[in-house]
Amino acid sequence: MPETKFEPWKDPNEKPLIQFKNVSKRFGTFTAIDNQSFDIYAKEFFALLGPSGCGKTTMMRMLAGFEAPTEGTILLSGRDIAPIPPNKREVNMMFQSYALFPHLSVWENIAFGLKRDKLPADKIAARVDEMLKLTRLERFASRKPHQISGGQRQRVALARSLAKGPKLLLLDEPLGALDAKLRQDTQFELMDIQEKTGTTFVIVTHDQEEAMTVASRVAVMDEGRIVQIATPDEIYEAPNSAYVADFIGDVTLFSGTATNRTPGAKTPVMESPAVETTPEEAETPETETVETPEAVAEIGVPAEPEAPVAPETTTPAEPKTEAAPAKPAHGPQPNALGLWLHDKVWAKVFGPRTDIVRQLPPPSDAERKPKPADPETVSTETTEIPEGGITIDWAEGQPPLIALDGPEVEDGQHVQLALRPEKIGISKTKPDAVNALKGKVIDIAYLGNLSTYHVELENGTMIKAQLANTRRISRRDITWEDEVWVSWTGTAGVVLTS
Repeated sequence: MPETKFEPWKDPNEKPLIQFKNVSKRFGTFTAIDNQSFDIYAKEFFALLGPSGCGKTTMMRMLAGFEAPTEGTILLSGRDIAPIPPNKREVNMMFQSYALFPHLSVWENIAFGLKRDKLPADKIAARVDEMLKLTRLERFASRKPHQISGGQRQRVALARSLAKGPKLLLLDEPLGALDAKLRQDTQFELMDIQEKTGTTFVIVTHDQEEAMTVASRVAVMDEGRIVQIATPDEIYEAPNSAYVADFIGDVTLFSGTATNRTPGAKTPVMESPAVETTPEEAETPETETVETPEAVAEIGVPAEPEAPVAPETTTPAEPKTEAAPAKPAHGPQPNALGLWLHDKVWAKVFGPRTDIVRQLPPPSDAERKPKPADPETVSTETTEIPEGGITIDWAEGQPPLIALDGPEVEDGQHVQLALRPEKIGISKTKPDAVNALKGKVIDIAYLGNLSTYHVELENGTMIKAQLANTRRISRRDITWEDEVWVSWTGTAGVVLTS
């Protein structure tokens, strides 16, 4: 049986664990959260993502109970949590600084909340041992926080937060203090622990890569509002606004006016012209002339002369001269004396001549195909592009851009085309592509497995093209200041109307 994909937000019968209903939060005249409504489901890894000051931390603090909504309601399992104090909520929080007790061991830090709840000692020991095993900290149970690494301290804080078995765990920039390599490893550890425990995680971060890696859904925030909630792939591939497209990853935005394309519209693309060949060149195979009786007779020389003889004279006044035989169309002229010697002398030793006319084989289908012309002299032809979509007039003197899918727009409406760098190709010759623009390489960012080319178009617009480094750097043929073409398909970009 194939495993069911985890998408409770698509199930109308699934009840959310957390519900924000028209929630606003104001500090004096400043509105931190502006009338927001959304749901978070059980066992979900939910990410609040946005720049500093967008309201994501305020949202999390209201969940934890450190702030109260100015307006609206927050429900946890259908119950309004506003009147419940923070220490009584089924919610735990893991702080960015970890907030470990420096005088307590790893074991004692994890057990602290359980002791505060006055659980029996045997249950505390069993639960702490379970958390140590889950976070792979058994060997460090007796150590103090200053005696372990940053990544291990992060796991101690996570184990302490999970020890009480909360319905909801809040993580405030939990990986911000770790180096890049350790942060990447810890992201997958968090995902593994969340999956094993089944606890609902809500993470607050400004790191796009972190949110895209760990979260089942991402909420992108801006100025106290959630702009889009979707899965990481939907956020990246189908942003609903220019803000989301620009905030998540690298993007090039083309702004212009849209015109709906008529069905079957044509656009100029590059095609190589056929090499002109005459019917004779295409069909007639080349021959190698061999001296046979038939071939000799064909060019007017006796196939079996008795001996070399001089031809008859044309007039009495002219001296007798040997007439030159007709020049063959292909190959060397047959030697009549050689033929006579072979037939009269050498035939008794080597046998009669068995020469046949040998022909070169006819050209193959591949050889009949026209050879590509020099890229500099390739002519422009028209190729039909699938109907539908729009053209975008974006710059004077530049060809319009073509987008084959996207929302319905009116002619003359202002739109933006969002292009991710990995969707853009780069080459030294003009490609056969729906969209192709000429430019010059201004800069190259070498990232090891990838290289990002910053290309300045003829009108000054900068565009990024990203290529995988499948060849060694010394063998690549595009470098700084090169004249290049950037190109993409009709479905590579996303048309945005907001």
